[in-house]
Amino acid sequence: MESNLLGQKIRVVLIEDHTIVRQGIAALLSTAPDVEVVGEAGDGRAGLDAVERLKPDVVLCDLALPGLGGLEVMRQLAERPDPPACLVLSMYHDSVWVQRAIDAGAKGYVLKGSAVKDLVLAIRIVASGGQYLSPGAKRAAETEELSPREREVLTLLAEGHTSKEIGSILGISPRTAEHHRARVMEKLQIHDIPGLTRYAIRVGLVDQNLK
Repeated sequence: MESNLLGQKIRVVLIEDHTIVRQGIAALLSTAPDVEVVGEAGDGRAGLDAVERLKPDVVLCDLALPGLGGLEVMRQLAERPDPPACLVLSMYHDSVWVQRAIDAGAKGYVLKGSAVKDLVLAIRIVASGGQYLSPGAKRAAETEELSPREREVLTLLAEGHTSKEIGSILGISPRTAEHHRARVMEKLQIHDIPGLTRYAIRVGLVDQNLK
């Protein structure tokens, strides 16, 4: 795929708070003949400044950034005239994060475990006006949303409550609580309580200081 009709390089600003990771990504992208990393930033505010100054075609942005988070960076960029295409590069594969990124204006979502060729492909696609989800992110985005009751059950499970206790708290039978737990595990494809707890912490349902 051509980067554009004139064959010019795709200009990328990279926003990633871990210096070694950021430098590694920039070095890997330098091997692509049609991609040029024109700027780097280690936090969200510095990233916005770099975008304003350098006018890139694509912003490659992590979600977990100090100060101004990646979602807010993308929201603010989306409000600007002629915004760059935002592409998320993240370790978070949960459907909640994928959907939040898309809602914030992301044109693509690439998992950090992806191959370099897939990242380059994603940059080319979003620079050309398309959308890209890496296979893991695509599966997450297609995961069925939890119902309000299932979210309640997930929260209580993550807080350490048994099915009997959940039933008492929510005014349902323990058997019904077990049914909701099974549905939560099926939808999230997480089949143990520690995994559910980590998920609940990541998406903000419970305070990580509880565990």
